[in-house]
Amino acid sequence: MASFNKVVLMGNLTRDPELTYTQGNMAICKVGIALNRRYQNSQTQEWVEKVSFVDITIFGKRGEAFHKFHKRGASALFEGRLELDTWDDKNTGQKRSKLYVVADNWEFVGGKGAGGGQSQGGGGGYESAPSGGGAPGGYGNYGGGGGAQQAAAPQGGDAGDFLGVDDTPF
Repeated sequence: MASFNKVVLMGNLTRDPELTYTQGNMAICKVGIALNRRYQNSQTQEWVEKVSFVDITIFGKRGEAFHKFHKRGASALFEGRLELDTWDDKNTGQKRSKLYVVADNWEFVGGKGAGGGQSQGGGGGYESAPSGGGAPGGYGNYGGGGGAQQAAAPQGGDAGDFLGVDDTPF
C-alpha cells in the first residue's frame, strides 16, 4: 500500500533559528515552534489550552532565508514531511529516536513586525508560485508570491496591515 507523508504547521518560534553548514557547504537551519490548541473540556465546560512543541529543519537557500528574516516569537507557516532519526545513546547505549519535520517550504504569517521586522508575503515560500501572489494549494494571497501583495497595500502601510490572523483561510 502506498503511503503519504505531508505536514502543514503554523506556530510561533520558541527560539531564534540556528544556522549551520555541512562540510559540503549545505545550509541547515533548525528551529522550534509552539503549536497552540484551544478547546472546551466536554465534562467541565472549561476552556483548555494545550501547547505542542515541534522541531523543524530547513535545508539550503530556504534555510538561509528563514534564518535571515525570523526571530524568536515570530509566526511562520511550514509545509514539509515527517522524518525519524534513530541512534544509540553514547552514555547509556540505549536506542534513541526523534520525530521532527523537514520543511520544504515556509511562509511569513502575521502582521507588521512579525518576522524580525518583515511583513507578510514574499520570502522563502514556493518557487513556482504565480506572480499574482497566491501560493499553490489554495492559500490565496497569504504570502509566498511576493510583489503583488506589496503593491496592493494601502498607502502608508504594508500587506500585514490589512491581512490579519483572522483572515487565514483555514
